[in-house]
Amino acid sequence: MRVLGVDPGLTRCGIGVVDGGTGRSVSCVAVDVVRTPADATLATRLMAVADAVEDWLDRYRPEAVAIERVFSQHNVRTAMGTAQAGGVVALSAARRGLPVAFHTPSEMKAAVTGSGRADKAQVTAMVTRLLKLEDAPKPADAADALGLAICHLWREPMRLRLAEAEARAKELAKAHKARLAEAAKAAKNTGVRR
Repeated sequence: MRVLGVDPGLTRCGIGVVDGGTGRSVSCVAVDVVRTPADATLATRLMAVADAVEDWLDRYRPEAVAIERVFSQHNVRTAMGTAQAGGVVALSAARRGLPVAFHTPSEMKAAVTGSGRADKAQVTAMVTRLLKLEDAPKPADAADALGLAICHLWREPMRLRLAEAEARAKELAKAHKARLAEAAKAAKNTGVRR
């Protein structure tokens, strides 16, 4: 499976494509950082992010898109810009019918390093090692984008299996409830009391 990972942002938006093979094998296809000038209008900056994502979706044809979920930031203005950039990415993917998943920073860190509290240097080091890269992706936004793609590749199969199990359990519960109602109705009609 090929996944486009995006660490959204207005000033720097990390973007990376990772292929997943059998087991936990992963390989880097491409990585970059989309930069927009701080003095440009919000609409212009969002359009630049959207244009870059559209180009990457056309060029690399991922099967899914993994975006960092804005979890918490002390600067509300920064959080809003990050969320807006993530929304632009999700919209671009949705227009192509691609599944979009949002992963929190701690989910990505736990998947890549084994600790949800890992710092940026640890994430970068593990991404470099896992993808067998000669040089560490820089800046950290690029490494985070690759980490998000890896996180998705490793977590999504389990999440899908869990969703399937939950759906099946719901079906079984519904069928069981219907059988109980049918048995109660039959008992009432025949005059049998419990």
